[in-house]
Amino acid sequence: MNEKINFVMISPHFPSNFETFAVRLKEKGINTLGIADEPYENLSQSLRDSLTEYYRVDNMDDYDQMYRAVAYFAFKYGKIDRIESHNEHWLELDAKLRTDFNVFGYNNRNIRLIKFKSTMKEVFRELKIPVAKGRVISDKADAKKLIKSLKYPVIIKPDTGVGANDTFKVKNEKELDEFFKVKQPEVPYIMEEFIDGQIVTFDGLTDRDGNIVFSSTLINDKPILDIVTQDTDMYYHIVREIPKDLAEFGEKCVKAFEIKERFFHFEFFRLKDGSLYGLEVNCRPPGGATIDMFNYANDFDIFKEYANLVKDNRFEAEITRPYHVIYVSRKNHLNYKFTNEEIKDKYSKELVNIVQIPGVFAKAMGDIGFIMKSPSEKKINEMLKTIAQRQEA
Repeated sequence: MNEKINFVMISPHFPSNFETFAVRLKEKGINTLGIADEPYENLSQSLRDSLTEYYRVDNMDDYDQMYRAVAYFAFKYGKIDRIESHNEHWLELDAKLRTDFNVFGYNNRNIRLIKFKSTMKEVFRELKIPVAKGRVISDKADAKKLIKSLKYPVIIKPDTGVGANDTFKVKNEKELDEFFKVKQPEVPYIMEEFIDGQIVTFDGLTDRDGNIVFSSTLINDKPILDIVTQDTDMYYHIVREIPKDLAEFGEKCVKAFEIKERFFHFEFFRLKDGSLYGLEVNCRPPGGATIDMFNYANDFDIFKEYANLVKDNRFEAEITRPYHVIYVSRKNHLNYKFTNEEIKDKYSKELVNIVQIPGVFAKAMGDIGFIMKSPSEKKINEMLKTIAQRQEA
């Protein structure tokens, strides 16, 4: 690497809690070079202070504009060492820019591994990790043919996509017909059998050589699709111990998907019989407040440790996992037994943050989220029940 590392940050302002990446990289003496379509004056003061330079484009989907922005930085500062957004939406853009500027990380050659859900399923099968039956469908006739073996209900989702976006649970032929009326044209969709299980994750960070330097796990209340369609609240929970079978599957995936100097967020179904099914691989930090919850659960600074990896390929923190951490959402239109102020007073010792959720994410993450921590899982469960308790009808 150059004596001075040049790190191009794609969309460094979004989501807002990811701005800390720029802060910590700058503290390490790294040139933090931001590119986005947001006017400079709209960036937070903290982010402006942390960026060496910012290049505004009119449209981030216009590759020529993005290419010219990186080329300008390369001309002014020298070879570009890293290009990263930490965002699922820009994974393909990141890879294309890395290819054109010969930058470390996923490129046009291997991005397919982490882009297509159908490819992920192939890798899971090679790793002997069970997956839901299913495949990419071509048209309605093909879908009906596949349903004969899968049986209703089925899940239909884009072969590429983020979270529960454009995902459908189809329970009968009428709903299948409705799906084909609203599906995006020219978008390949994958159809799978419905798996009745709890979503658990294996999350973490690798060093430049692909070694796992930090790992964690989340247990989810219910699938995001159910939260959105039922318009209800939810919770998810970082637990102190990672189940052995989950860690084994996760470690296999890190190697198979060639994850180096990156965050990862692998999703699995935990069935009622205790078995695990592979769901999907995400090669970026978990969304929402989860990256901050890593810090609360471990008493460290994951942003600082990432900067250490970029600069020196070194992770300094000792992982002891002293706390369980839970995120419990609330939606403004639901009637809860205890007010927000009452919750704050009752659990002032355990409360670490109250997150206000932007409107675009509120359907899934709630209007606000309480983040609580405790070494005791019993205390965590008590707080969950209290925060989520509704007024009696």
